[in-house]
Amino acid sequence: MSASGHELKHPHLPINEEWLARRQEEILEPELPIVDAHHHFYGPRPYRYFLEDFLADTNTGHNIRASVYVQCRSMYRADGPPELQPVGETEFANGVAAQSASGHYGPSRICAGIVGFADLTLGDRVEPVLEAHLQAGGGRFRGIRNFTASHSDPDLRTTPIPPPLGLLVDDGFRRGVARLGRFGMTLDVWAYHTQLNEVIDLARRFANQVIVVNHVGGPIGIGSYAGKRDQVFAAWKADMLTLADCPNVFVKLGGLAMRIGGFTFHERPLPPSSTELAAAWRPYIETCIEAFGPSRCIFESNFPVDKGMCSYPVVWNAFKRLAAGASADEKRALFSANAARIYRLAID
Repeated sequence: MSASGHELKHPHLPINEEWLARRQEEILEPELPIVDAHHHFYGPRPYRYFLEDFLADTNTGHNIRASVYVQCRSMYRADGPPELQPVGETEFANGVAAQSASGHYGPSRICAGIVGFADLTLGDRVEPVLEAHLQAGGGRFRGIRNFTASHSDPDLRTTPIPPPLGLLVDDGFRRGVARLGRFGMTLDVWAYHTQLNEVIDLARRFANQVIVVNHVGGPIGIGSYAGKRDQVFAAWKADMLTLADCPNVFVKLGGLAMRIGGFTFHERPLPPSSTELAAAWRPYIETCIEAFGPSRCIFESNFPVDKGMCSYPVVWNAFKRLAAGASADEKRALFSANAARIYRLAID
């Protein structure tokens, strides 16, 4: 609920399956192993998207070997201490992983890794929450992500309830980050390009903490940034190049089909082709790969959020087009090995 008591409109695009079905493509490099390093499950709002829905997307021709579930406020416990309620999401994701591990749902290992939410502003007091996640995760829990993407403009948001400004530099938050190392947990960070200076400072302050920057660092393309793609790109690129100097930082390549990015493929009569997506996203993806190197970049679907603008087979075709010039070893790193290494996944 908003401060006024009214529920905010969900910031993500609705999914139109009929529209998406208008674009069919032959699968490129169908044997290339993929670990989808970032996806969510939702229900019942903003829309239903659970294991069967995800499998309907993944079973479209690409070789999806495993996936990493990332927190999105799903299935929190309805009662108990507030700081432990997010552990319900880990319990849920681990249950889905157990379903997938049975083999009855196909060879892919869905939710093989789990990134959950713990309120890092608890500081030292976050440790019992981290321990509860580990216990609930059945050996699959790998890291923490807080809601940190925020902007002074309330219309620039990617969560129904925007987080407070300055969370990444909050003393309590940073004391919580300091506790992750004891448990060997990664820190996923979702921040807009306007916050990358805070991410840089965080990465330097915690040089031994593995930090995974989500969605290519969040270039904004709507609101006051609409029509300013060149200026935004220049500012974003400068900060990403600085961030790449921190060897503890990795970056997820994806998330560019969110409304916040300002691309408008969803307004067209036909969904975008992988060629169109690759052309639009190339400056961001290539900048990241050149700056961080193929060993610190990880492709992600960000489904179902990005499904409002493109289908699953098309988005992975786009990524394969963008990586067409990479060597076989580099492709293996970008599409599966890096995710398996960072999130400690056992894949064939």
